[in-house]
Amino acid sequence: MRMWARRTGDRIFSRLLGLDRPIAGYTVHRRIRVPMRDGIDLLADHYAPTTAEPAGTLLVRGPYGRGFPFSTAFTRLYAARGYHVVLQSVRGTFGSGGVFEPMLNEPADGADTVVWLRKQPWFTGSFATIGLSYLGFTQWALLRDPPPELAAAIITVELHDFGASSWGTGSFALNDFLSWSDLVSRQEDRGILRALGRITGSRRRLARAANALPMGRAGRELLGTGAPWYESWLEHPDHDDPFWQPYRFTDCLDRAQVPVLLVGGWQDLFLEQTIEQYTHLRKQGTEVALTIGPWTHAQIVTKALSTLTRGSLDWLDTHLSGGTRAPRRSPVRVFLTGHGWVDLAHWPPPAVQRVLYLRPAGALADTPPPPTAPPSEFRYDPAHPTPTIGGRLLSAEGGYRDDARLGKRDDVLSFTGDPLTADLYVLGNPVVELTHRSDNPHVDLFVRISEIDARGRSRNVSDGFRRLPPQRGSGTVTVELDAIAHRFRAGSRIRLLVAGGSHPRFARNLGAGEPPVTAQRIVPATHTVHHGSGGTSRLVLPASSSPPSGDAAADPGGSLG
Repeated sequence: MRMWARRTGDRIFSRLLGLDRPIAGYTVHRRIRVPMRDGIDLLADHYAPTTAEPAGTLLVRGPYGRGFPFSTAFTRLYAARGYHVVLQSVRGTFGSGGVFEPMLNEPADGADTVVWLRKQPWFTGSFATIGLSYLGFTQWALLRDPPPELAAAIITVELHDFGASSWGTGSFALNDFLSWSDLVSRQEDRGILRALGRITGSRRRLARAANALPMGRAGRELLGTGAPWYESWLEHPDHDDPFWQPYRFTDCLDRAQVPVLLVGGWQDLFLEQTIEQYTHLRKQGTEVALTIGPWTHAQIVTKALSTLTRGSLDWLDTHLSGGTRAPRRSPVRVFLTGHGWVDLAHWPPPAVQRVLYLRPAGALADTPPPPTAPPSEFRYDPAHPTPTIGGRLLSAEGGYRDDARLGKRDDVLSFTGDPLTADLYVLGNPVVELTHRSDNPHVDLFVRISEIDARGRSRNVSDGFRRLPPQRGSGTVTVELDAIAHRFRAGSRIRLLVAGGSHPRFARNLGAGEPPVTAQRIVPATHTVHHGSGGTSRLVLPASSSPPSGDAAADPGGSLG
């Protein structure tokens, strides 16, 4: 009865995702002990297809348990198509021995798991890795010393350099890594789904911790006895500090020679590292493909799951099982927001610069302002920080949002262009060049591009943030914004926002230059953005008047293949 129910559920779920019909039944062997070199055991579940000719073996390693949604997204769908799948809980999670220390033990534990895998009588002789978020990080860790049996990897929305992700802008990614630490430290009390609900539903708790000072004590009050690593992350604000070296896995990119499929989201918190991974692998000659859709981090297992699974099965068919599916059509496939899926030879595609100048009274124009144009000013008060609205953060409130109220704040400068007379396609990283001055040497800059449609509704498109090095006087500040593939429709207007922060996505700059973990003193800052004799400020867009070469997909959902 249980087997019948499972097969029926798999068929229904496959149909909902637009997948081919399952071809195999499977049995599940739970809580298998996998020995590590230091004597502890990690627990794993083995999904064994009931077929005489298995398609291959998949290894999935992560800290979030072995139940739903990962048992569905990365085991059942593949076992029903002939793959042996091992889903393992990493050290210190869900019954696995040892203590969970984020990222530090994954290279050795992954290698020891492969040693065990080789000895299994059902092992097919080669395997691939698959998974998202931390399940993607464990794949990079395994590539530090790639086992010869590894045939392919499918790495989705994950970093390879934690120091750069947490402190790379100069400010701590407070929302993302405080909420993640809370999730991981409590998930086994209530299960992963309830733990996620705790973060997305109990926003007041996180907001209260994020807004309290000092940041270290406030975080500990939220975390209780969990996540003992949290303060150490706050105590090392320089991402080049040797402290972060054990969290840096760039060498794994250097050693990756197997075909790698990378999947990211335009609103995913790890977008910049996904693109960096693609660029690095492509430059060194590793076979790599990149797909980026209009998703946040959490939407990968909801809105993106059909696209992810179809593309993953195609990748495995080509590089592991030796099947007959058609190979991927292009190395890069991106969702051009406002248009649809497009196939590209590489990222970013060729483009020309479209320059828009910031002008007094909130204008954004093709021509520079006159030399006598007065500057614009705003005051940033850390006691009442400019809030985060949408964007690339680990929150139910992330992603594309109506951000009209952000542009109405007194601590935000808003520059808006005239209605576009034709469609404008922007693919790549916009850049903002500000001639800027502040009366406080300790300041941040947050910039955002939004699109205001013909009805006057504003929606975020791309963000950029920098904590400026302490200094006084005027100078040109260059801020690179998030990569985008976006069509600004004819009749819409481009808006550029300039602010002194975006809290709690980026921990606010208190303005006194004190250590972030203990800082409490608050010093406001007045920012000046020049338009005329003091210098000009401008927005540079990698733009074209037509979509990039390649076929646009007809369906809005698209696929990876």
